[in-house]
Amino acid sequence: MPSRRADLDWLRIGLFGLLIVHHIGMFYVANWGWHAKSQYRAEWLESILLIVEPWRMPAIWLISGIAIRFVLAKVSLSRYVSIRSLRLLLPLLFGVLVVVPPQLFVEMSAKGEIDISYWAFLQAFFQTDHPIFANYNWGIWPNIDVNHLWYLRSLWYYSMSLVFLLPILNSKPFVGAMNWLVQRHGAIVVLSLIVPVFLIEFFWEFSSSRYPIGFYCLTLGYLLGWHPLAWGKIRNHLKGLGLAYLVALGLLLAGYNLFWIDKMQGAPVGLEVELFVEGIYSAARVLGLFLVLSFASNFFRAKTQYLGYFNDAVYPFYILHQSVILVVGYQLTQLNLGFAAESFMLVLLTIGVCFLFFEVIRRVDLIRPLFGLKMQGNYRPGVRQLGYICGACMVTPLALKLVL
Repeated sequence: MPSRRADLDWLRIGLFGLLIVHHIGMFYVANWGWHAKSQYRAEWLESILLIVEPWRMPAIWLISGIAIRFVLAKVSLSRYVSIRSLRLLLPLLFGVLVVVPPQLFVEMSAKGEIDISYWAFLQAFFQTDHPIFANYNWGIWPNIDVNHLWYLRSLWYYSMSLVFLLPILNSKPFVGAMNWLVQRHGAIVVLSLIVPVFLIEFFWEFSSSRYPIGFYCLTLGYLLGWHPLAWGKIRNHLKGLGLAYLVALGLLLAGYNLFWIDKMQGAPVGLEVELFVEGIYSAARVLGLFLVLSFASNFFRAKTQYLGYFNDAVYPFYILHQSVILVVGYQLTQLNLGFAAESFMLVLLTIGVCFLFFEVIRRVDLIRPLFGLKMQGNYRPGVRQLGYICGACMVTPLALKLVL
């Protein structure tokens, strides 16, 4: 097993940074629905976001699969299940109870459905049958949904599901088939990986297709792991991947602006148009995914003093950012600052507020596990064991709810 790869760490940091940029953009795009919107909306911004939209989450899922491969090489399956559950479900539980509610408050306030204080909202929020939430579906519990934390929920599902697939994924026939595929021409490899993505995109319900795509990419990451030939090909084909992605992106932007915007607004489009746009989008997903892997592998291999700091910041920023965007953005857009000033202030304040919270989180040991970070204190074995027991008691009801 190779040592920890700095290029994947840097790429993970960059991808979650793009996630924050994407959600800030969602506050301003004209045709994509979100919890709340600025009074200033732009259709052209959708084309900007589409540059990274196809491959942003697939790349995160693939890196998650690679990380699982590294973890499973070091620990037993039972320890993997327990560690994975605590590291993912504890932040998810804290997130849905504390971090996510402000998002629903802003959404309902922006729609004019409520005109109450946040304290009054919270009192209603934790009631199971309050009438103000009649138009909102259940999430995990009444009124309580995951919102942007769906990644943590899905990552736990996929992490547990992968355990049952290990006998197949690690079998000699499957490993042999994977090795055979990797040895083919790069175009054949890429095309063979695009086909399943296209089938999911075309036949799966659009609103939920991100889940099978995520599991597919996570499994692919597990299979790639530290496969030397695969990574050699990825590293050496940067130019080819870049040119192919530029072509796919140009076709995607053309198809989106010429046909897909009209489709979202209710205009009928032919089957051939849907096949074309879905096919190009699927190709952009895979090509963009391997392009950013190649780019990181070639240019971001240095381990600097900042790598550990930003690595620790990923989960706190991810957990907090969407609530910060919505709360701050909802207040800013009522000040009539104009698009440029408002968007600049929203970016600046989102980053600044998240950094302030992170500086507190990383210094307080009891808070760190709530944001997916290890505790740093040198505690006695009995104290550590008590901590694991308390954590397990806290997340068990959530785990049962997610499973049942």
